[in-house]
Amino acid sequence: MSNPPTILGLDFDGVICDGLIEYFQTTWRSYCQIWPNADRLPPEEIAPLFYQLRPAIETGWEMPVLVRSLLLGTHPDQILENWPAICSQIVTAEGLDPTDLAAIVDGIRDKWIAEDLTDWLSLHRFYPGVIDRLQNYLASNQQLVIITTKEERFVRSLLQEQGIELPEDCVFGKNVKRPKHQILRELLGKITPTPTIWFVEDRLKTLESVQKQLDLTGVKLYLADWGYNTPSDRTAAQNNSGIELLSLSTFCHDCSVWP
Repeated sequence: MSNPPTILGLDFDGVICDGLIEYFQTTWRSYCQIWPNADRLPPEEIAPLFYQLRPAIETGWEMPVLVRSLLLGTHPDQILENWPAICSQIVTAEGLDPTDLAAIVDGIRDKWIAEDLTDWLSLHRFYPGVIDRLQNYLASNQQLVIITTKEERFVRSLLQEQGIELPEDCVFGKNVKRPKHQILRELLGKITPTPTIWFVEDRLKTLESVQKQLDLTGVKLYLADWGYNTPSDRTAAQNNSGIELLSLSTFCHDCSVWP
C-alpha cells in the first residue's frame, strides 16, 4: 500500500476524455477555412487515419496540418515517426502561422459551443469509470489538478456537464503558455513541506521531457495505456524505470493500489 499523493496531476485529452470524433469534426471545419478550395466533405479514409495518428499531435493547431499532410500523400508511418519535422515543413512551405491556426481551431470550437453546446458535448465521451473516480477523489479532499494543452474553457465546459467543478487554480490549460514540466515545477514550489506529485499523461514524449528536468525526479510519472499512444510508446514506458504503465482499471481504483 502506498500513500496517496499530495497532488494528483492529470492530462485531460486521452486520460479523462476521449474527444476523437469532435477533434476530427473541428479539424475538418478548420481545414476548410485554412484551405478554402477543399471539398465540403472529407475523403472517406481521412477520419480513420486521423484517429490512428492522433498520438503524433501535441497541440490542437497541428490537427489541420496533419490532415493537410495526409491529403498531400504522406505515409502514416512517416507521420508517426517524424511528425515534428513534417509539420514544420508544411507550415514553412505554405506560409502558415501556428498562432493563426490555433485561433481558427479555437474560434470554430467557440462558435460551435455558442450555437449548439449539446451537439458539441455529445461528440465527447469520458473513459469508463473516470468521472466516478474523479468525484470520489475530490470528495476525499485530495488535490486534483488538470494540466493540458486544451483551452481551459473547453475543459471546464466538459467537466461541468458531468457535475465536476474544479477550483480556479486547478486547471492549467493552453492559455497558461508554459510547458507541463514548468507547471509541475511551480506546483512543487507552492506548498511546504514539498508535496508528492503523481502525474498521469498519455503522451510519452511529455513524460520524457519531465524526466529530463533534474529538479523533478521526485514526481511520479504514469503513462495512461488507454489514451492516445502507440504500442511502441507503451513498450518504451515498460522499459523505462522512471515511468509506470497504468491501465484504466487500475486508474479507477484507489491510488494505494497503483504501481
